[in-house]
Amino acid sequence: MHTVVAVLLEVLIVIGLSRLVGLAFRWINQPLVIGEIVAGIMLGPSLFGLLAPDLAATLFPPETVPFLNMLSQVGLIFFMFLIGLELNPKYLKGNLDIAILTSHVSILVPFSLGSLLAILLYPLVSNGSVSFTAFALFLGAAMSITAFPVLARIITENNLQSTRLGTLALTCAAVDDVTAWCVLALAIAVAREGSIAGAIPTIIESVLYIGLMVTLGRSLLSRLAVYYRRTGRLSQFALAGIYVGVVASALITELIGIHLIFGAFLLGAIMPKNEALVRELAVKTEDFVLIFLLPIFFAYSGLKTQIGLLNRPELWGLCLAVLAVAIAGKYVGTYAAARVSGISKREASALGWLMNTRGLTELIVLNIGLELGVISPLLFTMLVIMALVTTFMTSPLLEWTYPKKLIKLDMVETDVVGDGENLSDGDIHSKPYRILVPVANPDTQKGLVQLAAAIAINHTQPAAVNPLSLIELEEDYAFESTPEEANRLIIQRRQQLEELIQRLEPPTVRSYIHPIIRISNNVARETSQIATLEEADLILVGWHRPAFSNNRLGGRVGQILTSVSIDVAVFIDKGEERIESILVPYSGNIHDDLALILALRLLINRDTCRLEILQVLGENQTNQDLSHELDSMMEKLPQNVRDRIHIQSVASTEPIHTVVSASETVDLTIAGTSRAWGIERQTLGRYTDELAIHCRSSLLITRRHSQVTSHLTSILPEVTSVEV
Repeated sequence: MHTVVAVLLEVLIVIGLSRLVGLAFRWINQPLVIGEIVAGIMLGPSLFGLLAPDLAATLFPPETVPFLNMLSQVGLIFFMFLIGLELNPKYLKGNLDIAILTSHVSILVPFSLGSLLAILLYPLVSNGSVSFTAFALFLGAAMSITAFPVLARIITENNLQSTRLGTLALTCAAVDDVTAWCVLALAIAVAREGSIAGAIPTIIESVLYIGLMVTLGRSLLSRLAVYYRRTGRLSQFALAGIYVGVVASALITELIGIHLIFGAFLLGAIMPKNEALVRELAVKTEDFVLIFLLPIFFAYSGLKTQIGLLNRPELWGLCLAVLAVAIAGKYVGTYAAARVSGISKREASALGWLMNTRGLTELIVLNIGLELGVISPLLFTMLVIMALVTTFMTSPLLEWTYPKKLIKLDMVETDVVGDGENLSDGDIHSKPYRILVPVANPDTQKGLVQLAAAIAINHTQPAAVNPLSLIELEEDYAFESTPEEANRLIIQRRQQLEELIQRLEPPTVRSYIHPIIRISNNVARETSQIATLEEADLILVGWHRPAFSNNRLGGRVGQILTSVSIDVAVFIDKGEERIESILVPYSGNIHDDLALILALRLLINRDTCRLEILQVLGENQTNQDLSHELDSMMEKLPQNVRDRIHIQSVASTEPIHTVVSASETVDLTIAGTSRAWGIERQTLGRYTDELAIHCRSSLLITRRHSQVTSHLTSILPEVTSVEV
């Protein structure tokens, strides 16, 4: 096979598999990058080479490895530039004294423990050509790393960027990042020169170059910010100049004797931090780097990772020792320093787990060590396992230590209860009736929020409507998922929701509407969690047609219908703004009960509204009586409400056609999920949507989860029975 063809085929396999495995890891609430690293390992001798050695040798022949290495090195140069570019000085402004102590102790402790561990590992797993000093320095540096990009994404995805813990973790990680790269540069210089004394000229040259870049380089680059403010965009010529600077800076640090990545990182760090400039530069650079080049680096690393080398119990014991030292050093160092600084036990523990994440940054360091011959393939494999485990454990341990209910308490939210107009003191302090409304597009979903307000707001009970906007981030390392950019997106979305609220009628309902905006990587799961935390009574979601299906109840709507443990209603808006007439087709199941209960709530809240309950009787069927509890509630309704209810029974062998015909004369049809209406849950949780297709009016589809949830008893206090 021709070498170019072989490399292109390898790239095709690498990108496809990395995406698939990355998405699988996102599904289990892990960073996508961990899945991509695992995909790279799967393609190497640890799995693919073990299961199909002949095929692996054909697809990944030795002559193609240098080409993969070259592509991965280019990817690393530009990735490190992006890391430096996104290292915002704002991160160094909050709690800097605490952060400096915590981050330095969190480096010193694992570095010291790693250096002590080197005494044990050096005679057992090192290359004979490397000095103990270089080995110990490098192992200590590898133990000290915190992956700032991964930590920043975990903070963003957990919506911690506006909390004390989040800002402190970002500051600590930023300080840690700068310090750790300096330690690594020292370790590389010593490894290349063989001793600390021999590395002194390299260290002096590195310091001089850094000083030159920070002074003269930053001054020259400030003209780029002036140019950008004048033009408002980066031309291809300007972008080419920046990329030339990245490569040139990388070459200079390589010639000095540290490594290519330091020059790229340094140039990114001194770039003008004009918000719009950084955003445009990052967006134009990151897609090709993250999608094409980085997976090649993971595959190249995977080809060098040989888990089969751990073929004896004592080697697995050494691997566990490496893992234990890495976790204990980073966690204990961070926790102890944070506690000395006055941080609470829970926050200090959560900070320790965050600082323990290593991710891709560790993999970069390990590849440098293997390339220089400082670590052997066996130790490289042990440290790769350590990097994966420490990153994998961060999210679940953070959730265990600092659950979302505590994050919610730490976040600054607007008051979520309506203004309490015409309520007694006792009512004001009672639990509000709450509807959570996932809003995908604020520009087109006014009707959805308007309906939620109509159902929720009643002057005898506190009420709140929470439009929920979840900003989904696709990539772990995309610029939009950095905390600063995430905050900008949240502010932008909040403005859109406020504009939506100001369009609601009548104006008196607006004080009851309180938006919630979050960053998320799983909309259905996050919706369920927020509904539980906010103690929502109902989730009201708008329909959409999924990209790969025509089913109106598929995609995320179907996931919410299937997964959440709260009553759900799906609104299919046909553009009818008024709600004066309501149709409820009733077949007697619990979902139809919910449909009728919501209709009654609308009837109570709106004096001009009327309700028709339609019972469609097939062959050999008799009238379906209302449930005992519903019948009891109907009797307790005020007379002016009961006068607006009409119950009709119709004999028909085609219930869906009958309901569709009746829907032509009403503003809103409310139907429970039922086979009778062509809306039922099938295998794997999929819902059919026949009535949704043909209904002539706007349609509200209800799915009841709990028969205990009260939608009416709070506005009918004399009703004491359980509402079902």
